[in-house]
Amino acid sequence: MDELTAFTPDVRTRNLIADAADGVRRTSGERIGDLVEAALLRTLTETVGIDQEGRVFIITGDIPAMWLRDSTTQLTPYLRFLDRSPQLADLVEGVVRRQFGFLAHDSYANAFNDGPTGAHYDPDDVCDDPEVWEQKYEVDSLCYPLSLAHTLWRSTGRTAVFDERVHAVLRTIVDQLRAEQHHEESAYRFERDTPIPTETLPRGGRGSAVAHTGMTWSGFRPSDDACTFGYNVPANLFAAQALRALAEIAREVLHDEVLAADALALSAELRAGVSAHGIIDGPDGEPIYAYEVDGLGGALVMDDANTPSLLSLPLIAPEVIDREIWEATRRVVLSPANPYWFAGTALRGIGSPHTRERRVWPIALAVEGLVGTPDDRIRLLRMIAETDAGTGHVHESIDVDDPAVFSRPWFSWAESMFCELALQVAAD
Repeated sequence: MDELTAFTPDVRTRNLIADAADGVRRTSGERIGDLVEAALLRTLTETVGIDQEGRVFIITGDIPAMWLRDSTTQLTPYLRFLDRSPQLADLVEGVVRRQFGFLAHDSYANAFNDGPTGAHYDPDDVCDDPEVWEQKYEVDSLCYPLSLAHTLWRSTGRTAVFDERVHAVLRTIVDQLRAEQHHEESAYRFERDTPIPTETLPRGGRGSAVAHTGMTWSGFRPSDDACTFGYNVPANLFAAQALRALAEIAREVLHDEVLAADALALSAELRAGVSAHGIIDGPDGEPIYAYEVDGLGGALVMDDANTPSLLSLPLIAPEVIDREIWEATRRVVLSPANPYWFAGTALRGIGSPHTRERRVWPIALAVEGLVGTPDDRIRLLRMIAETDAGTGHVHESIDVDDPAVFSRPWFSWAESMFCELALQVAAD
């Protein structure tokens, strides 16, 4: 492993960020504009490293590992600049290459080291691969790199990243999502010696029992918590959308009609599975999307702050959702019917079983704004900015009554989503 050099934004990139922050200042005030400019620069200079061979590695901000999900979402606010900043386009291309390299190494892992360092979240996990930080299988880990690669291509026309290795990984993604439609036949296992049930899988690491539904199985949620029921509905809809992107790449760039057809067929199967098994009656009798189901009668009415979430579906799966059902779902998950929706004197919004009760996540507040009205966006942007406890950082979760009580002093994904919301407010 080569020593990493910090990413240094060039003049064009800094000017784009400064101009964007000035737009935020005009619409949302000096303080929010200052927070946005600092966060956009901080993510680039303090989470991105590049080795002597040009390989990119992105940490979460406070954990020295690269998540396939976080490394995509951390880049979200910069994607609007790709056609004007060759440096940022080069960075995103480098991230895509590294992500697909990780998937080629282990398509079931969620987080990786910068080389075979042997670092692990828990050294006693079943997976002892020195390049893998953690091998929690999460469907979104396959989808986020696809989404990022598709955006890079559509925004810049760049196709060099889609080489033979990536072509093979695209086939692996389709085959793995299809194989996990029949999880009982899968060889994947995850066990951790822990009293925390969300940190391991029951039944010898296989997870709770599931029936065949047409959906694809996930061991863990995007929170890195174990699924209660094996079919995570927002992850399946995200996969259905990502497979459409994969099909476009396969057909238009790789000229692989077989792969394109397979991806589209699987996308349709996932969507049909959600329609047949993932839509349930809500508290008021309206059809809503469940958060998780097992095909055996088990279903969860809830949502989690981490994306893909039910609330985020218009952002991450716009072409494959039923808008009317999502609207009904949105009303439920933004209410006490969602056991992880909390309200207090300082905050109201969605939290997560991953953190303590009565903690709201700024990521969820940003998503709520991005799928809401312009007035929602302004209100929620101010809510996030006013509850940073004077730190100048956006945190993972915040106590609804006391913003000075929070988890993770610096969480880059949360800061990027705050920036994305602020930039959208400026564009409204």
